[in-house]
Formats: sequence, structure tokens, C-alpha cells
Amino acid sequence: MAANLQSNRRTYNDYRMALKNEVDIDGWRTHARALLQAGVAPDRVTWTVAGRSDGRQLDLTGPAALPEPDADRPARSIRIAKPLLSLINTGLLHRNEDRFDLAYRLLYRAQSVPGLHGNPADADVLKLNGYAKAIRRDIHKMHAFVRFRKIGDCGAGREQFVAWFEPDHHITEAVAPFFRNRFTGMDWLIVTPEASIAWDGGKLSVGPGGRKEDVPQEDVIEAEWRTYYAHIFNPARVKVAAMKSEMPMKYWKNLPEAELIPGLLEQSGARVDAMVAQPQDTVRFAERATGSAIEPPASLDQLYQMLQQQTDAPMEKFAPTLVRGAGPENAPIMIIGEQPGDQEDQQGRPFVGPAGQLLDRALAEAQLDRQQLFLTNAVKRFKFTPRGKRRIHETPNVGEINYYHWWVEQEIRLVNPEIVIALGATAARCLTGKAVKIARHRGTILPFIADRSLLITVHPSYLLRIPDAQGRQVEYAKFVRDLEAAAASVRQDRASG
Repeated sequence: MAANLQSNRRTYNDYRMALKNEVDIDGWRTHARALLQAGVAPDRVTWTVAGRSDGRQLDLTGPAALPEPDADRPARSIRIAKPLLSLINTGLLHRNEDRFDLAYRLLYRAQSVPGLHGNPADADVLKLNGYAKAIRRDIHKMHAFVRFRKIGDCGAGREQFVAWFEPDHHITEAVAPFFRNRFTGMDWLIVTPEASIAWDGGKLSVGPGGRKEDVPQEDVIEAEWRTYYAHIFNPARVKVAAMKSEMPMKYWKNLPEAELIPGLLEQSGARVDAMVAQPQDTVRFAERATGSAIEPPASLDQLYQMLQQQTDAPMEKFAPTLVRGAGPENAPIMIIGEQPGDQEDQQGRPFVGPAGQLLDRALAEAQLDRQQLFLTNAVKRFKFTPRGKRRIHETPNVGEINYYHWWVEQEIRLVNPEIVIALGATAARCLTGKAVKIARHRGTILPFIADRSLLITVHPSYLLRIPDAQGRQVEYAKFVRDLEAAAASVRQDRASG
């Protein structure tokens, strides 16, 4: 009877796989590969982590060894789609203890269900996607809300900084390369309850976690940071709910500027009234947070050289190549797209990829010569998400669009076109400073700065994404008519002039 009981116990959870710590993803991969090759079902596997308290009942049975490879029967081949592997690598950083079981179950099922990761209705896929989404948000928050405190100098012009942060998940090691690349020129230490990461100018190190009490909470530049934040706080644009959503209050305790927020919000009404009462001068978009202004460039070459040298340009997720505008400096029509694509980034020229080829065809049908037009983009670098060997386009956010506003203004000033064509929502937002509904304004000649005209239409990439051929033809015809309207406006202006 005892033998039968022991045999029955072996049918469930008889492979106990031990991991060194909560982020032992390499160890998990090694075990998972061996289990898959042996054809071990998920319900026969238990994942344990060294040092983790386990509330389940004590089980004194030893784990069964994996079956030895059979020389006469080769190990099973393992098929893992790259998107699934990427999803698992991210999801395994989640704090929920079932993540190792969930990831192995998905891998096991994927061997017999190709494309399982692409089924949004599958319960396991849905759950792991939720874990990955939480991880990406946690990483974003750590990027945004780590605040370094200066603690000294270490010679050779290098300064030492330390920071405290409390992530929700096991992301500390995962974010280390980001901080190394962003703050290469200084020595720093980031301490979290679970782990710490450090950079000394030559080596990136991972160590044990710590306590908030061990990290200095003030430094010599604290007062300067508070002054800076108070000056950039715009009471006319603040939306409390959105601010708390993007900067949750649980992070405020570690942010030096957070203690200013209640007072700034309380004063916001009076400050807005004072701003409205002041005479409205011409906006100087070149002014930066320091209060100094950039001298307007005298040529497009100088403009792009200046932009290339800017150290505050958005670079996270962006390719380093600055894609310049192309065309004659006195072009009557300027076309502004969203941002460079993969091929534009590789060639360093705007509109040379699939969307550019479609634009060329539409321009020809509208009887517009591309060589007589100036083509550029609202955002000057390619923002992307890596997916295997591919780089997938990612839409710029509002802050990234706003950064390039002044530079686009200077392009327009230097080219001095009679009409500007905005292709898509990003270009329209960059030019107008606000969200624009394309359908409402599409194809209409609108008044613009310095007696110029503005026409807003769709981006050619939108046409490429329309799934049905008939709908695509209809929208393409409308796009050509929009370009024809711009050409007609220029001819009319010259005839009346």
C-alpha cells in the first residue's frame, strides 16, 4: 500500500526545479529546455526559489530525476517563437509566484499549438501579457522617477551619486543597462529593497538590496532642483488626474519636487489669471528651461548641425541618426511627415520606404514634382521597438513631438514655403501644438503662420494599413485630391499675386 501511495504521489509535481533567486531566468530556461525535451507535462513540475517562503504543505518526497536521454530515441526538438520568448523573458520579472509555472505551461502548449502566443483570448496568453505590461510600466516608472543625490567626488572629474527606489517587480537588474548608458559620465549606485546596481565608469555591478535609511535623502543640488521644477510647472496645462496617473503618489515620497506640488496646485488658479491678464507677446519657442535662447540658424545646414549637437534631445528608443529634410531651400510646398522609418534611418533621407514610394506615386498623379518640394519630418529620428532582427515603428509621444517644434518652425522659416502639408496626426500636432482630428480638417486650406497656408491630410502609411483593397483605393483617391488642392492653392496665390 505504501508503495502504491508513493507511486501515486509521483504522478503530480514529481519534478521539483530549484532556482537560485527570483531573477534566475537563465536557470529557468535550462530546466525548461530539459523538461520539454523529456516531454514532462506542466502539472508534474514544481518551481521553487531559494530563500522564498513557501506556504504549501511540507512534502518530504525527493524530486524525481529527469529521464536519461535515450540513444535510440533523439530528444524532442523545441520550437519557440521569438515573440513568445520575448514575452516570457519580460513576464518572468513579475512578482507573482506563479510566473515560472505559467511560462513553462505556455512553452509546453506551444509545442503542439503553433502561434499560441498570438491568441489574445487564451487565458494563459492573456495572463502573461498582463504580467509583461505591468513590467514595462514598472520599468518606465523607474526610468522616470529615480532621483540621484550627489554624495561626493571621486577624482578625474567624476562625481558620485546614489538613489533609492522601490520597484513593484523584479526589474532592478533589467534596468541597469539603461542607467549605465544614460549616466555614463558619473559614478552611481541605485539601491532597492531587493537588489542594488552600481556603475563606476568601467564596470556595471549587481549587489544585495538595502534600506531607504542607508541612502542620503538630500544633497547640495536639492534646492536647485526644486527651483527648476517650480519654474517649469505650468499651471495652465496641469491636469491633476492625468498627473497622478503618470506620476502615482506612491513615488512622491522619493521625489524632491513632490513636496512643492500641493502648493503649486493651490496657487495654479491665481497664476493662470495673472498669465491671462498679461499682454500676449510673440512666443519664443527657442527658450529653454535655463531661460537662455538659441540663436536662430542662418541656413538649413546650420540648423541640422545645431540639432545634432543637442544633448537634451529624446534618445530613449530612438536611433541615433538625425534624418535631415530634403529639397530646394525655396520650395513652394513643404511636406511634413511623422518621423523617419527604418529605411529612412538607414539611408539618412526622408520618405524612401514603402510610405515614401506611395507618396511619390500620389505626387505624380497630383502633377507635383518631388524634386521641387521640401520633404521633412516632425520628429527627426526613428523611434522603434526591437523585435528580433526587425525594428518596429513606435509612435512618438507628446513630449518628444513638442521637443522638435522649434526646429520644425526654423525649417519652415528657412525654406519659406507658400503652403505646408501636414501628413498625419503627429505632424499636425507638432505644427499646431494640440491634438487635431484629421477627418475634421482634412483637405481644407487653413491659415498658418506668416501668411502661409496649412493643409492637413493622412499619412501614406495609413493608406498602407487599410486591409481591404476597395477601401484603400477610395482613401488613396482622397489623398491625391488633397495634394491637388495644395498645388491649386499655390497656383492661385501666384496668379493673384
